[in-house]
Amino acid sequence: MISTKPNTEQLVALCKAGNQNAQLEIYNRYYKTMYNASLRIVKNSFEAEDIMQDSFLMAFTKLDSLNDAKTFGVWLKRIVINNSIYHYKKNNKYQEVALDNMLYKMEDDTGGLNSNEEFTNLKAQQVLDTLKNLKDNYRIALTLNLIEGYDYDEISEILKISNANCRTIISRAKESLRQKLQTHFA
Repeated sequence: MISTKPNTEQLVALCKAGNQNAQLEIYNRYYKTMYNASLRIVKNSFEAEDIMQDSFLMAFTKLDSLNDAKTFGVWLKRIVINNSIYHYKKNNKYQEVALDNMLYKMEDDTGGLNSNEEFTNLKAQQVLDTLKNLKDNYRIALTLNLIEGYDYDEISEILKISNANCRTIISRAKESLRQKLQTHFA
C-alpha cells in the first residue's frame, strides 16, 4: 500500500507557497514534540504552549531561510529551544510555582495495570521529577544533553558558555542527579 501522506519536504515546499493546509499538517506532526521540549526548559505548561506557538509562527515566517527541507524538524526544534531558553532567562527573576506531577498509567488489554510498564513509567517519572528539582543551569544543560540529544558544542553555543564550562556543568549535574536519585531510591 502506498502512503498518500506527503513527506516533510513536500509539506515544506507547500508551506513556502503559502498553503495553510500544509502548515496545519506540519503543526500536527510536530507540536507535541516541540511543546515537550519547551516544557522541560520553562517548567510551565502555559508558557511552553505560548513559546511553541510563537516558534511555529517564527518558523513559518522564516521558512525561506531554511536551506534543506530535510532538516526542518531539527531546525524547528532549535528555534523552540532557543526561544525557551530566552524566555526562561528573561523571566527567571519571577517566582516559579511547581506543577502537579501526574503519572499516566498504561493499561494492558485486560483493563488492569501492566506491572512492567507501570514500574518503568514510575522510574522514568521519578527521574524526570528529580531532574526538575536540580539547579536551573543543571536542569537545562542535562535536558539539552540527555533528552534533546545536543552535544557539548551545541549546548555551549545555545547557552553562550565555553565548552569547558559546559562539560563541567553537565558533569556536576549528572553527579547531583545521581546523588538525589540514590537518596530517593535508598
